[in-house]
Amino acid sequence: MEDAEELLRELAGRHGVATSFSGWGGARLDVSATTLKAVLGALGIPVETPEAIRAALEEADLAPWRHILPPVTVIREGQDAAVNVHLPHGSSASLWVVSEDGGHYAARQVENSDESRTVDGVLTGRAAFLLPEDLPLGWHTLHVRSEDRAAEATLVVTPDRLRTTERLADNQRWGLMAQLYSVRSSRSWGVGDFADLTDLAAIGAAEGASFVLVNPLHAAEPMPPIEDSPYLPATRRFVNPLYLRVEDIPEHAYLTAEDRAHVEELAQELHPANSSSELLDRDAAFAAKLAALDLVWRVRRGPAREDAYRRFCDAAGPGLDDFALWCALAERPRTGEPSGTGEWPQPGSPDAARLGDGLSDRLDFHRWLQWVCDQQLEAAQRAAKAAGMELGLLHDLAVGVRPDGADAWALSDVLARGVTVGAPPDMFNQQGQNWSQPPWHPARLAESGYAAYRDMLRTILRHSGGIRVDHILGLFRLWWIPEGASPGEGTYVHYDHEALVGILALEAQRADAIVVGEDLGLFEPWVRDYLAERGVFGTSIVWFERDGDRPLPPERYRQACLTSVNTHDLPPTAGYLAGEHVRLRQALGLLERPVEEELAAAETEIAGVLELLRARGLLEEDASLTDEQQVIEALYALTALTPSSLLGVALVDAVGERQTQNQPGTHREHPNWRIPLTGPDGQAVLLEDLASSPRFASLAQVMRRALPREQASAKQASSKQVGAQRSSTQHRSTQAGEE
Repeated sequence: MEDAEELLRELAGRHGVATSFSGWGGARLDVSATTLKAVLGALGIPVETPEAIRAALEEADLAPWRHILPPVTVIREGQDAAVNVHLPHGSSASLWVVSEDGGHYAARQVENSDESRTVDGVLTGRAAFLLPEDLPLGWHTLHVRSEDRAAEATLVVTPDRLRTTERLADNQRWGLMAQLYSVRSSRSWGVGDFADLTDLAAIGAAEGASFVLVNPLHAAEPMPPIEDSPYLPATRRFVNPLYLRVEDIPEHAYLTAEDRAHVEELAQELHPANSSSELLDRDAAFAAKLAALDLVWRVRRGPAREDAYRRFCDAAGPGLDDFALWCALAERPRTGEPSGTGEWPQPGSPDAARLGDGLSDRLDFHRWLQWVCDQQLEAAQRAAKAAGMELGLLHDLAVGVRPDGADAWALSDVLARGVTVGAPPDMFNQQGQNWSQPPWHPARLAESGYAAYRDMLRTILRHSGGIRVDHILGLFRLWWIPEGASPGEGTYVHYDHEALVGILALEAQRADAIVVGEDLGLFEPWVRDYLAERGVFGTSIVWFERDGDRPLPPERYRQACLTSVNTHDLPPTAGYLAGEHVRLRQALGLLERPVEEELAAAETEIAGVLELLRARGLLEEDASLTDEQQVIEALYALTALTPSSLLGVALVDAVGERQTQNQPGTHREHPNWRIPLTGPDGQAVLLEDLASSPRFASLAQVMRRALPREQASAKQASSKQVGAQRSSTQHRSTQAGEE
């Protein structure tokens, strides 16, 4: 009789669950049977007994044969691709494609040598059909008919290579990277907002920047208290109204005198916080904004505005209705009714609709919030492009969502339960990480035709020049941790990366946007080559680019890449040079070896990079770490020596900030995502200060030198015009970019 654990491991492999993996030290580690059973259970596969495992193995063989057509087929344009059709043995069939625009394309049956199989008592044959090579890009429908049987399924034709990135291969562009909530002006409500984003883009454009990359703007809870981390949202499809500038909504102009006075009073109460270096208070800002927004929402809209609102709601479809219902229920749990998403009926069901009885005003309010968010984001991107930015806004896509949020409820049929996403132990996070997020269920997501994934991408790409995908390695595999287990007791679950990356490329190309994948961390060597082949940019951080025990020479960096000195999961460069990344982890108990060893390793690493800077003539021979600004500018000048098409400048480095924005592996132990933008003196830096900051201008000048002379001249001419218009190959393992 076969060994039970051997059968278990075979079953895991059939479902894309890794039975072993390489640790950050290079050793091959086996996954425990306990973990495998828990992960397979989360996939809905019975593993309680050896008999159940054998039955599950047999079902894995038969599952494709139970469907006339695959639930979804994702191919590349021009690809020689075939589709298998399963019908009773001896049946004849025809297969064709109906494209998005109504075009019809016939498929040709080709020889298939697969033997027939008995499925549920029926001898079933497999016919193969070759799809036409001239299918257009897009979301199409496969149709098959055979005598008295018919079926249809989703067909997605994706770009072989994302063409939007090809135009970036000629020259380098640089841009700013910022945590929007931390970037405030004197008119903010205590937290950076869309109006501040517009001004930041104008300031950057005046200095020659081509883009502004911001943190995820995904929606959190609909009322305080709200989650501080932008990487742990309630949904990834909709936008956080926290970032709205109330005064920029057109209906604000038509408030009654009394209501206008109240809104002004709410704003005035928060204005002093803009100049404070204390931790950000999202709850206070959001509470005040919600009170003001409620008054503005009640203002009657003119016919044109009303028509625009209705068209937005119609285009957003049921997904917006489900989100609005979640918001209304989450903000007002009613006595005697289910109080948590786990107890609510499925969205779209009659029972769920009944939960919304009496909440029509709140449903409309939350739909309206998304509309005005959409309008302000559109205005920000339009202003960024008008100011001279080639790309404008680059948005960030978080890895997942919180387990009790809107997506966890509305998308529960395509999310796995009983597990969370995280990262195994690595050199930088030696205890591993648990991000408390339910992962996509690979099979159910595919069976749904990837609709939720597509809709999410479309929202994020709607008003942007590009998207940064946090932990893009998650499109290949995710580290699943069974509930109650430590981060190190998980395993990798693999996804259909050809489908996920292909759909990402399709939606980005349709939006005329680029894609930057945060591909730091533990990964299989071929992954980066695959992403480059598909036209997806990677990410390089100076500290992590190593050639053995030495820094990687800049000439050997990747061209199709966003290269920077810093990431939000490290201290600003001033703090990194001072060893803050070691001392903070030591204070939080996150080190697995003595702090003296960690500090010595950090000093050796920094010394090696400084030696490289001096060798390239970027840093004076007698310069030391005390010459902080000089060293930081030299580091960014080093990025300009790489062939990378995109160079990112962390705003915190441009102003001399020292505080760590986020410490991976922590939640409440460190004030993650609550650090305001401050200078080296610890005082708040406002947008008004930034526009006239010598330190900011000096680093911007370093970056302008990265451009070819003719491109720099054009940029500077554009910047002067904008200014005049404005009146106010070995990578160190790390999980940077992950929470």
